[in-house]
Amino acid sequence: MRPIRPLITAVMAGGLLLTGCGPAARSVTRGMESINQPLVARQDYALDVRTGYDGLADGEDRRLTGWFDALKIGYGDRITVDNGARGGRLAQDAVARVTAHYGLLVGETPPVTEGAVADGMVRVIVSRSTAFVPNCPNWSRASQAYDDGSTDRNFGCATNSNLAAMIADPQDLITGRKGPAARSTTANTRALKAYNDLVPTGAGGTIKTESTKGGGQ
Repeated sequence: MRPIRPLITAVMAGGLLLTGCGPAARSVTRGMESINQPLVARQDYALDVRTGYDGLADGEDRRLTGWFDALKIGYGDRITVDNGARGGRLAQDAVARVTAHYGLLVGETPPVTEGAVADGMVRVIVSRSTAFVPNCPNWSRASQAYDDGSTDRNFGCATNSNLAAMIADPQDLITGRKGPAARSTTANTRALKAYNDLVPTGAGGTIKTESTKGGGQ
């Protein structure tokens, strides 16, 4: 009688090969947090300008204006000034006056940029951030109920895409923003008190009027 062990081994090897050729196991997401999350990208543009006795050197304000026009700065852009090791406040104030023509303010803390600021110069930095949700809409799977309890691949695309499009400062999605808690509490308390003290209509303060209609014979 022939041994059947080699035949069984060959069949098992063939089964393993077929298993390797099968479709890859897909990820299962059962949580309520969407896998489609906003991503924030930031680009920093820098320009070194010469300083003068009362702020910027002659012609540097026009050079700065031309640079701003080339970048088409506007709402959402963040402007900061790196004064360097010996920089003064006058140059930053001069940059702020140019920036004010575009309806923007100069921030306090500039980002880290490549290279040191030379003496007699200040570095003006324009930071431009954008937020987006990649791979949205996602129709990689059919929109239907799944037996494994997984959420749809497109789940969260609409909400997070709108959030990324409407947020004023995309950096707030990363670091958040602290608000004046005390002032907010006071405003909320004042609004609730005004609502609670409001007298319902019909309970008083109304004047009853009657009209009499007469007719001639």
